[in-house]
Amino acid sequence: MKADQAIKINQTQPVAIPAFFMINYTEIKFEGIKPEEIDILIATLPDLGWIGMEEIQDGLIAYADKNSVNMNELNTFVQELGLSFSQTNIEEKNWNALWESNFEPVIIPGKIHVRAHFHPHLENIEHEILITPKMSFGTGHHATTRMMMKAMLEMNFNNKTVIDFGTGTGILAILAEKLLSSQIEAIDNDSWSVTNVEENIATNNCTRISIQLGTNLDCLGEADVMLANINKSVLLEHVSSIRKHLKPNGCLLISGLLAVDYDDIIEKYTPLFGTKHEVFHDSGWIAILFNTN
Repeated sequence: MKADQAIKINQTQPVAIPAFFMINYTEIKFEGIKPEEIDILIATLPDLGWIGMEEIQDGLIAYADKNSVNMNELNTFVQELGLSFSQTNIEEKNWNALWESNFEPVIIPGKIHVRAHFHPHLENIEHEILITPKMSFGTGHHATTRMMMKAMLEMNFNNKTVIDFGTGTGILAILAEKLLSSQIEAIDNDSWSVTNVEENIATNNCTRISIQLGTNLDCLGEADVMLANINKSVLLEHVSSIRKHLKPNGCLLISGLLAVDYDDIIEKYTPLFGTKHEVFHDSGWIAILFNTN
C-alpha cells in the first residue's frame, strides 16, 4: 500500500528497486528547503508516482519511472507549496547492486534484527527478520516502521488474529507471526508488494500469513489486531472499514502519519475507537495505538 511505501533513504539506506525496473527513469531534486517541507514531500510524492527518495543536505531527491508520472500534476502540487525543483533523466543503473552495497541492517537492541540475506546473523536477538524489499516499502529504516515494530513488542499478539493493511514488504506481518499470532491476513494494492511478501514469507519460514492483492478490506474477516502503516488520506478514507474489521476489544496500531496529522486522525478515529490511545513519536512522524477494550 502507499504509505510506508515511499522509499526514503540516506547514505546507509538505498533505493530498493529491482534492476529490471525503471529502464527510463527520471530524478527531481529539491534544494534549500525546510525540514517540514521535506516531510510534506515524503508524505505526498508517493501518491504522485515517486517511489524512491533520498534526503540530502537541506533537500530531497525523488525518483520515478519517466513514463508513469504526470509532471503537470507534480508541478501543480509543488507550486502550491511555493517550491521548485530541477529534473534530470538518468541513465540506467543496477539498483539491486546499489541497494546491496548500501543497505545496513536495522537493530532494536536485544529485540529485533532486520537484515538482508548477505548480512551476518546476530546472536542474542529475539526476532530476526530477513527482508529483500525490491519496490516495496518496509525495511525498518523509516521512522514509521520502527515505531510500529517497537509498539508491537509491547502488545499482546499471542494467539491473536491480525490484519496488516498496506503490508509493503510484509515486515510487520512477519513480526506478528514471530510474536505468536495465530493467523495474519496481509493486504496491499501493489502487485509488486504481494510478490515481495510471498518471497519474504518463504525466506522467514512463516506459515500463518496469507497475502491478498486489494485496495480495501472487503475480502478479509475480522481480526483481534489491526496494523496499518499507510498514510493519512488512506487512513481517513477507510476508517469505517477498519472499525468493521476489528473485533470488539481489539487493538489498532496506525502510522504513516506526520505529527501535524494527529488532530485530523483523532477527530475521525475516536468516535469509532474510543479516546483511549497512545502516541509514539520519531523524527516528526507519529504512530497511534487505539485500545477499544
